[in-house]
Amino acid sequence: MLSITLDPEIEQRLAKLAKLTGKTEAELAQQLVKYVIEDLEDLSIAEARLATPGRTFTLEEVRKELGLDD
Repeated sequence: MLSITLDPEIEQRLAKLAKLTGKTEAELAQQLVKYVIEDLEDLSIAEARLATPGRTFTLEEVRKELGLDD
């Protein structure tokens, strides 16, 4: 179980959003944490790939591989 203290402004915004969506504040917080974790994981993967770039392809190579030049 996790317990966090929110800044009063964020807490008010979360309460307002909960009312607008018909979800509980806990449901929204869990959803938001999930989205942020997914974004941070994607960012980590992107940064790792940028650090060790692989082979690049020309537009012509891609078109040929996909059969778009026919």
